[in-house]
Amino acid sequence: MNLFDNTPHPKPALARDLGVSHASAIVVGTIIGSGIFLVPAEMMQAVGSAWLVYLAWIVGGVLSLAGAITYAELGAMKPQAGGEYVYIRDAYGPLPGFLYAWTWFAIAKPASIATLTIGFVRILGTFPALAFFNQDAVRSPFAISYGQLIAIAAAAFITALNYIGIKRAGEFQVVFTVVKIAIILAIVLLGFSAASGTWHNFTTIFQGATGGFAGFMAALIAALWAYDGWNDLNMVSGEVRNPGRNLPIALIAGVGVVAVLYMLTNAAVQYVLPAATIAASPRPASEATAVAAGAWGAAIVSAGMALSMLVALNGTIMSGARVPFAMARDGYFFRAMAEVHPRFHTPSIALIVQLGLSIVLLLFAGTFRQLFSLAIFAEWLFYMISASTVFVLRKQEPDAARPYRTWGYPLVPAMFIVAAAVLLYYTFTENLRNSAWGVVVILAGVPIYLYFAKRQGLGAKG
Repeated sequence: MNLFDNTPHPKPALARDLGVSHASAIVVGTIIGSGIFLVPAEMMQAVGSAWLVYLAWIVGGVLSLAGAITYAELGAMKPQAGGEYVYIRDAYGPLPGFLYAWTWFAIAKPASIATLTIGFVRILGTFPALAFFNQDAVRSPFAISYGQLIAIAAAAFITALNYIGIKRAGEFQVVFTVVKIAIILAIVLLGFSAASGTWHNFTTIFQGATGGFAGFMAALIAALWAYDGWNDLNMVSGEVRNPGRNLPIALIAGVGVVAVLYMLTNAAVQYVLPAATIAASPRPASEATAVAAGAWGAAIVSAGMALSMLVALNGTIMSGARVPFAMARDGYFFRAMAEVHPRFHTPSIALIVQLGLSIVLLLFAGTFRQLFSLAIFAEWLFYMISASTVFVLRKQEPDAARPYRTWGYPLVPAMFIVAAAVLLYYTFTENLRNSAWGVVVILAGVPIYLYFAKRQGLGAKG
């Protein structure tokens, strides 16, 4: 196959098989990973009191909702595979669009997949019967643990599920998101049923908190990390039925449902545990449920965490493959990446390549966390840039059909952009080295873009 073949051929297209329930499950299921089970400790260490933790949750939820409301207009207006890549490309040109897609393809999505699968395996490894996950399965030419093999198998399984059809992957997302919500609600009910629980815990203080503006920003970043993933739906908007209606509903309702679940879970943990205990616990939700229901209660939390990661993995793999597919379709990447499977109508080559990159990170787990940290600054940079396109596109394409228009425009998108800029500044100054390397990774895409742009130009002349 000639990867640079620009000759037009009739090719199968992606199928619009995702309904509003699938789309909503992608939002909810992708957002809720392990964050809600872990970040209450980090947030309490940062601010020291329940009411400030709640303030961080509320601010994080409002900011995420502002982003979702903004993205709802963009997704309904341009319901194409690639999401943010399309908005940035159309508003600012092909190079900025490519740099976004390059960052997501090369680092952000493979690292997210690796992080989720390793987390999934580590949670399973807490069950005594699966303790062997930490043992080496292969020792030469380099050590590979059973856990790494299971992580690779999980990534391969979810990739295969997405390979054979977006509808099957969407149905998986719906079913197991419902199960995940049921487990979270069970954790909440168990927490509030604890005999030792008391509302007095909400007035307790953790004296060793960071405190001040720096502490609140640390708590807010933790909350935003827990809310992260709501933008993934826009990447698969080319496969959502009636996107002008269904995409805004799924985005806004999905973020709202997650916010309610997060508030309830945090309240249940706080009802059972005082502030100092939460701050000292590596897994506050698990500890609170164990207090309420014993060892089997902690097992429920572990099962919920594992399931949450698996469902989030499905949404991440599904959305991630659409980004390189979109830039390849425009001629700025290997043409094979734009292939749609003739039977399953999925971006099959893009899915396989994404899996390959994820496996590389999984085999060298000592470095993928560093790579993922490089992408944090880049992710929020592109969130800010993507949200700003709503202003540019209203000016450039004033007569374009907009089935949904951003509520509270221009205040809501402006609020999200300003907040993203503040977080970018805080992240850059607090983590200068990784943020600087993140910029380097983005700029490394420039020569790659120029190479493909030149090839595309030569192909057009030929």
